[in-house]
Amino acid sequence: MALAFCLFMAEAILLFSPEHSVFLFCSQKAWIWLHWAGQTLAILCAALGLGFIISSKIRSELPHLVSWHSWLGALTLLATGGQALCGLCLLCPRAARVSRVARLKLYYLTCGLVVYLMATVTVILGMYSVWFQAQIRDAAWYLCLALSLYPALVIMHQISSSYLPRKKMDM
Repeated sequence: MALAFCLFMAEAILLFSPEHSVFLFCSQKAWIWLHWAGQTLAILCAALGLGFIISSKIRSELPHLVSWHSWLGALTLLATGGQALCGLCLLCPRAARVSRVARLKLYYLTCGLVVYLMATVTVILGMYSVWFQAQIRDAAWYLCLALSLYPALVIMHQISSSYLPRKKMDM
């Protein structure tokens, strides 16, 4: 589920990238709805994964929240929920009584990048678990690490180069 969560989240973010999107023919409104569909699927995968984790921990009578991976994962899920609420405010600014949509959009983009980076770090921390290291070893482990980091680098580049404000050059 973590892989599906990260995949849907990354694809929903990359929809707005002219270099990486397969939906260039769509309108801005269609992009927004596709973004919402992808993010909704990511949240559903997160909820399903959390349900499996809780069920597994209860069945095996193991304690909850005992690793950095679990704590950061819980914080990432909370931040993802907050990000979704912020996105709802952007989707319906009049209903949410948002007066400064441009400022909220900048916060949304910045926080979205932070949430995606939190998800990436959570996945990487999970790669240090005893179970994962028993399954994946040597070069394959480094390949998994690279496959986790590459989308984060692409998304960081997209958001920082396309959306975040640039410093104005002084004359």
